[in-house]
Amino acid sequence: MKIPFTKMEGAGNDYIYVDATKVDILDPNKVAKIVSDRHFGIGGDGLVMICDSDIADFRMRMFNADGSEGKMCGNATRCIAKYVYDHGMVKGLETSLDTLSGIKYIDMFLGPDDKVAKARVDMGKPIFEAEKIPTTLEPAFGGVIQKDGVDYTLHCVSMGNPHAIMLVDDVHQADVHGIGPKLENDEHFPERCNIEFVKVINRDLVQMRVWERGSGETLACGTGACATAVALMKLGLVNNRVDVELIGGTLTIQWEEGESVFMTGPATEVFTGEIEIDL
Repeated sequence: MKIPFTKMEGAGNDYIYVDATKVDILDPNKVAKIVSDRHFGIGGDGLVMICDSDIADFRMRMFNADGSEGKMCGNATRCIAKYVYDHGMVKGLETSLDTLSGIKYIDMFLGPDDKVAKARVDMGKPIFEAEKIPTTLEPAFGGVIQKDGVDYTLHCVSMGNPHAIMLVDDVHQADVHGIGPKLENDEHFPERCNIEFVKVINRDLVQMRVWERGSGETLACGTGACATAVALMKLGLVNNRVDVELIGGTLTIQWEEGESVFMTGPATEVFTGEIEIDL
């Protein structure tokens, strides 16, 4: 089967995008693992399918590099907005996207080439209730998990998918690849968890690295940046508008208590092509 694709990235969080309004992928879990392989495939953090929707302009299905289906990817929402505008699938600079975490509303901003350069996404309200995150950690916000004799204080937040934020002295020296997978798969997280390693630089800027469930360390995570910003705002460590600096770029997060979280960041097309997969 030949599958046309577009590789896109948002702050370095790269996925393989397929217009599923035109192409029918029968086994997306398998396809995700094949196309994500950076040696034998196209290379990416996963597969994103742009589908028809009865309740929004489009529907997003996203699959991690290990083939598991995720509920939400903030960076992917911006890239989908760019894709549908740049390909003439919408005419205005606003669109809506049906996800497993609810409908997301996206405003787009054009670059000098009259194509979308960045987008602002209404990410919805953060979730702090343990059973909805989900986690059995008590308390969910500020609970402690011990690994290898070390206590890790975690602040759990859901942005449609589970996140656990920890403060570190230096994100560059943080043991992301060592402790990240252990916490991702800890028994306190029945659906696994994304783990954020965070350092506050000042009230307007924080640094973050992320270990994503199903993908490992990625260069950026939109929902993770939102969860991190919200956790730090709740702790009183940053202002209600903060830049989150990731390996792949910077995302701007805004939040007022009780309201939706808004995320603004870049969306870039890397290249297009066609891959043949034996299904």
